Amino acid sequence: MKSAVIVFPGSNCDRDAARALERASGAPATMVWHKQTTLPDGVDLVVLPGGFSYGDYLRSGAMAAKSPIMRAVVDHAERGGLLLGICNGFQVLTETRLLPGALGRNIGLKFACKDVPLAIANGNTAFTRAYREQRDTEIPIAHGDGRYIADEKTLDELEGEGRVVFRYLDNPNGSMRDIAGIVNARGNVMGMMPHPERASDPVLGRTGGAAIFQSLLEAA
Repeated sequence: MKSAVIVFPGSNCDRDAARALERASGAPATMVWHKQTTLPDGVDLVVLPGGFSYGDYLRSGAMAAKSPIMRAVVDHAERGGLLLGICNGFQVLTETRLLPGALGRNIGLKFACKDVPLAIANGNTAFTRAYREQRDTEIPIAHGDGRYIADEKTLDELEGEGRVVFRYLDNPNGSMRDIAGIVNARGNVMGMMPHPERASDPVLGRTGGAAIFQSLLEAA
């Protein structure tokens, strides 16, 4: 699998994501600075990592969505390439409209940082197939703007089309319908607020997110 991790000013999980990808595939990920205008040739997967791009000014992910590299990222997704947005990356995906809805301030207006139990709502996606028969996992969160918001029509469409991939079993932020992660209609773009790269190696004391990277390897 040939992968790339986009690095924005304020990204702080880019190297963690690259390490998780290398551990899954055995091949190093290419780090792509946000001012570049092209992705590496033949890239299978692009990751928009967690962090606080541009200091979360205006809205979380809003400025990063206008970075020069994002045109190439959008083109990659529209060609059917795999694209994963984690935390701030999920926020960027909603700002580019590659995914519907928005991420708002957590209920209670407090930053949430802890391990959270998740239901695997759809185990038959390019991002979750390696979970096999497993129906739940635990992955940490770290966000202040993680509450998924959408209108009822959009929520019903996501539910009806099986596009809700992860749900919180103990909702930490007030996300509508307990949504923690969704995919686009084509199934090649996923955004999630929990951080699988922080739960992908036994040395970290948790491996609940490793199957996401293994799934992507198998899909690629």
